[in-house]
Amino acid sequence: MGNKINPLGFRLGVNKVASARWYAGTADYPRLLTEDEKIRGLIHKEVGHAGIARIDIERAAHNVNVTVFTAKPGVVIGRGGEAIKGLRAQLDKMIGGTVAVNVQEVPNANTNGMLVAQRIRDQLERRFAFRRAMKQAVQRTMESGAKGVKIRCSGRLGGSEQARPEWYSDGRVPLQTLRADIDYGTAEAKTAYGIVGVKAWVFHGEIVGDKQRQAAVLPRVKEDDDKKKRRRPARRRDRDQGPGGRRTRVRKER
Repeated sequence: MGNKINPLGFRLGVNKVASARWYAGTADYPRLLTEDEKIRGLIHKEVGHAGIARIDIERAAHNVNVTVFTAKPGVVIGRGGEAIKGLRAQLDKMIGGTVAVNVQEVPNANTNGMLVAQRIRDQLERRFAFRRAMKQAVQRTMESGAKGVKIRCSGRLGGSEQARPEWYSDGRVPLQTLRADIDYGTAEAKTAYGIVGVKAWVFHGEIVGDKQRQAAVLPRVKEDDDKKKRRRPARRRDRDQGPGGRRTRVRKER
């Protein structure tokens, strides 16, 4: 079950919150849901290159508050706030209410699942080797303080005729532990051979009550390439051994 459902939706109400927080009746729900999709689509179209990790939407009466979590807030805001003003004007025209746009910076982009998947997507679209991109992402995420990471790519990897999945992982990534704080992100790389899907799981530890408990991960043993391996000492060859390795007696002449 853990491999088949979204880790964020699986933990809603436990240690995750929904990205859209509002309530509507039966008549207004489809319209507001469509507006949310349009808002997210417009933001990704205009400032998607800034590395958007999450978009939260809150509604109160006719007021809409949109919070954009990004790795590059300066790109979203623009010089003198021109970019965010233009974005707010487009959203006001699209929605018949008052829209407020807030920008928040992601503290560590290397441990955010969505940003990790987007970086691999950009590398695949620039014709990077998929194995190298995945291994580098795993190493970068673990060095940034994550307790575990798993990355999975599926599609026509390397331009092969048969689509297949490949994945790399390091550390501990629990799937069914509800108290586990797992960040999950997906992206689609549009390559010359078709679409390659990218998924990223990042494990930050376990949340027990209101406290963050670090996961019990055994320290990894670092292998040094310069470390000389122990060799078994060569057996001494007796002086009185014959050509076949058999011991021979040597007669002493008197």
